[in-house]
Amino acid sequence: MRPYRGLTIIFGFYALGEFTTYALNLTIPGSVLGMLFLLGALLTGLIKPEWVEGEAELFVRNMSVMFIPPGVGIVTYLGLIKSQAVPIFVALVLSFLVTLVVTAKTVEFLRRGEE
Repeated sequence: MRPYRGLTIIFGFYALGEFTTYALNLTIPGSVLGMLFLLGALLTGLIKPEWVEGEAELFVRNMSVMFIPPGVGIVTYLGLIKSQAVPIFVALVLSFLVTLVVTAKTVEFLRRGEE
């Protein structure tokens, strides 16, 4: 019965996030919102980590299977991707640089608080 509890909790928060996104017409994906709800429940102690730990590890171990559909999509639309290579490359480089700067500033801010 224990595995069903963990799956029920994880999928319950997923469903809650999807419902909230639909009901409030939000632009954030329901799955992301559901995981934020789950994080909040874990941080506040409403959900014990050991209740979902095994199932979460199962999902992480099998995460590579989730990347098969995007891989097939890339192969299917290779012509379109080639025709838009420059904008895609610019977007990748810019997003990398923004992530790098934001991460560096966050670490800088957090380290300043320690001193």
